[in-house]
Amino acid sequence: MEFDIRVEDYLDDKLQSTTDFDHLDTLLSSVEYQRSQLQSQLDDATAALALARQSESDRQTALMTQIEEFQSLQKSIDVRLQIIASSDAPDEAIRRLEVPMGQLRKVDLAYKYLLLLQDVEQLCQAARSHLPQSPKAALEPYTKLKQLSLKLKDLQNQADGAAVHLVNHVESVTETLWSEMKATMSSELEAVLKARNWPNVEPDSEVDEEWLACFEKLIDLQVPEVLYSPKAVTLLPFDVMAQIFIKEFRFHFMSDKPTSAPQAIGAHCFPWFTALLEKWEDFLRDNFGGVLAVRFAETGVAQKMVYMDPVCAFITAMLPVVKEKVNDTLAATKGDPAFLSSLMGQLMSFDEALRGGFAYDGGDADEEWGGLASEVLKDHFRTWLEAEKQFALERYQAIMQTQDARTIDYDFAGAGKTKPTFAAVRVTDLLKSVTTQYERVKRFSHKLRFLIDIQLNILDEYHDHLRGTLEAYLSITSTVGRAFGVTKEQIAALEGTGALETLCKVYGSADHVVNVLKDWSNEEFFITMWEQLQTRAKATEDQSNLAGGMSYDHVRDRTSAAVGKEDNDNGVLFDETIAAYSQRRKRAQEFLSEALAESHRKAFRAYLHRPQWSTISDEAVDLAITAELDEPLRILKRDLDFLTRCLGIAPFRRVWREALERLNSTLWTDVLMSHKFTSSGAAQFARDLHAITSVIERYIPDGSSSLGSLSDAVRLLNLALELPEGGMTLKKATDMVFTDNTEAKKVLDELEIDSLTPANARQILQRRVENAE
Repeated sequence: MEFDIRVEDYLDDKLQSTTDFDHLDTLLSSVEYQRSQLQSQLDDATAALALARQSESDRQTALMTQIEEFQSLQKSIDVRLQIIASSDAPDEAIRRLEVPMGQLRKVDLAYKYLLLLQDVEQLCQAARSHLPQSPKAALEPYTKLKQLSLKLKDLQNQADGAAVHLVNHVESVTETLWSEMKATMSSELEAVLKARNWPNVEPDSEVDEEWLACFEKLIDLQVPEVLYSPKAVTLLPFDVMAQIFIKEFRFHFMSDKPTSAPQAIGAHCFPWFTALLEKWEDFLRDNFGGVLAVRFAETGVAQKMVYMDPVCAFITAMLPVVKEKVNDTLAATKGDPAFLSSLMGQLMSFDEALRGGFAYDGGDADEEWGGLASEVLKDHFRTWLEAEKQFALERYQAIMQTQDARTIDYDFAGAGKTKPTFAAVRVTDLLKSVTTQYERVKRFSHKLRFLIDIQLNILDEYHDHLRGTLEAYLSITSTVGRAFGVTKEQIAALEGTGALETLCKVYGSADHVVNVLKDWSNEEFFITMWEQLQTRAKATEDQSNLAGGMSYDHVRDRTSAAVGKEDNDNGVLFDETIAAYSQRRKRAQEFLSEALAESHRKAFRAYLHRPQWSTISDEAVDLAITAELDEPLRILKRDLDFLTRCLGIAPFRRVWREALERLNSTLWTDVLMSHKFTSSGAAQFARDLHAITSVIERYIPDGSSSLGSLSDAVRLLNLALELPEGGMTLKKATDMVFTDNTEAKKVLDELEIDSLTPANARQILQRRVENAE
């Protein structure tokens, strides 16, 4: 059907008019031609398909043949494997071949060893052949040999320690060759020095060309060693030149001569060494400084003075024999802590002389040279610390046992300054001397140990002494304390100014320690220690060992709660100690105020119960001080006089302000509010109060302001019955005050009284007998 439609469409397309029939033959020819082409294509496709099917059949047949052959071969192999597995022939063959194969491997390894040893020997010969004429040329084969030795060492580590003898041999040959090379070159310089009669030359002379040439050759030989060595290397020419001085050193200080005694090391050995450097300092720098600058100025060791400065290089060559002397001295004086303490001070002074006088850096441009003292402290720090601790504690005990230890040092400071006891001053001086013992130590953990184990321990002991003094005072003066028994001697010691003196000793001593510790906290040494402690506390993960075996908690509790805190940079090393002493100072000040109040209470007892305020004659004109006030004024003057010599201006005023406020309250309650006053009685009370304030003002300018409310009350109490000028009289004031608060305030304002309230005014005016109704 579809074919018919397509034919119909085709004919409709080609025969659209009658004229198209004229071309019908042409159209038929065209169709026939197309049909023949399509038939040809169809025949070709049919032939290709038949050929492809035949090829696929052939390939399938070949693949099946190969599969069959593989399976047949696999079966054959399986049969052979079974035969081999059941036979002993292969194992036997392997066992027979093991021995010859092992021997063959050994021969091959031995051959390679021989080749390696041959190379080693050739490198040695090549290096020797260039000496002493050309040390630079000798370095090339030596460098190859050194690299070979290092490579073998690395390979040995990877192979779990194999070829021990070979590696050790090559390493030994390398070291021997280097020693020979140095000895060969050194012998040349030794000959030159001997010919110049060294060191018998003028310190200001110049070396000749041959000497300088030998010096340069030795430096050239050593340049690679200097550049790649992880630690400071002694420069060969200085080592050669120092030999004569080393022998002299041994003769003087390491023989049976008196100068060799351990106790003479500080008096003779160290001064001899520094004098030697001072003598040859200019000679070494003038003649050899240029050579070192040329060789090392543009290298990685340009910042290290042991290579750039001839004097520092000479010190490096001489230090080993000095170290040997120090070690011999330590061994000879073992068990003598006093000498060890002295020796450490001498060593640190010697180290400082080398650092400061000759810029010696020990070969480390980044960190300051620790010196001989640091090397000694690696093994002897604990012994030294215990020795210094024992000496300091013994000295502390001696200070506390002196007769004047608990005596106030009135000459310590001028007027207006708080005075400590002699013991407090001597204890802080002792602590300063301890600081001088360890402030030059380089290792932070050592310095922190000194601070905590010695200085803070002594401060804790002295703090306990002050606290014990306050506790003893409290037990004597309190009712509860007296119940447990107090001796007459203890009570007598607090009579008069005894109590004030006891408390002033504690206050002054605590104040002195606090001020000293605050001053120390601003010193560079302790600021640096604090910064180092903070840095270490923030960076250390092991909180059990912050420094010197001390835990973070231990260090924080002994120094400052701010240790290791990110948001607190205001702490100091002595925070905890300052807080403890400040507490003792505060407590002593409170006790002082209470002691003054108690002293005044006893002194004013008779005055407070005086019954004549309402019976004094109104005819009296010139009023004298009440007889019962003489003793209180004497006590008041005595206490003021004593405290003004002991306390600084600020604490003196604080103590008296509180004491006078209590006195003001006592006189207000027990005199003013407890008695009736005639006009003469009021005038007498005013006269007595003026006498009290006069004594106070003599010692404390404006100090009577603590009695201001009482003074204002007495002014109001002394209003006259009549005034010719028509001013404020007693009756007028009374009428206004009792009218209302507004009128009462007008009275107080007119009298310029601002410390009283209307209620106070009413109570005061009621004390006049005229207003008794």
